[in-house]
Amino acid sequence: MTRTRRFDLIAFDWDGTLFDSTALIVRSIQAACADMGLDVPSAERAAYVIGLGLRDALEYAVPGLPHERYAELGASYRRHYFASQHEISLFPGTLEMLHALKARQHFLAVATGKSRRGLDEALASTELRGLFDASRTADETQSKPHPRMLQELMAELGVAPERTLMIGDTTHDLQLALNAGTPSVGVSFGAHDHETFAALEPLFVAHSTAELHDWLVQHG
Repeated sequence: MTRTRRFDLIAFDWDGTLFDSTALIVRSIQAACADMGLDVPSAERAAYVIGLGLRDALEYAVPGLPHERYAELGASYRRHYFASQHEISLFPGTLEMLHALKARQHFLAVATGKSRRGLDEALASTELRGLFDASRTADETQSKPHPRMLQELMAELGVAPERTLMIGDTTHDLQLALNAGTPSVGVSFGAHDHETFAALEPLFVAHSTAELHDWLVQHG
């Protein structure tokens, strides 16, 4: 007997969830601060902002700068990130998981703090082409954890909140899901300590992509 699918739409965060980019983002934030002669935030503080839009992230990582200096800091961050992005890739097993979900006819989406330019560059690779049905980035809608990003994806694909699952590696992702009224799953191999997830009530916390894949096969 065929098991009834629980979720029609599965929305993924990008950095630290599908893409192994946490360390590069942290290094790029720290290097941008050093370039401008600013206090360099700790790795923990820089990692905390992953998943937010870039301006929100920099305001948290380096509070108190004059307005115009955040634009300068953002430009420096982008230079460092784009100079090294060729060194990073999807987590092992991610492509197999995404193809398996497509074969089960789930809608797949990306809800990310990246810019549209940054996400489009990542999605332009042959291996990812056609896998995602929709995406939203922080520079084209409201940044996490505001619910609009997920609300727009659900509206575009015609899926109700209870039939939507948000998967991410940060409390920003899980709070986004909570704010949008959707269930969530956390992954522990990204930017935030998974012990902080409990208050946000994820259905599950996966400690590897393989574990996430197995859970989705059984419960998705």
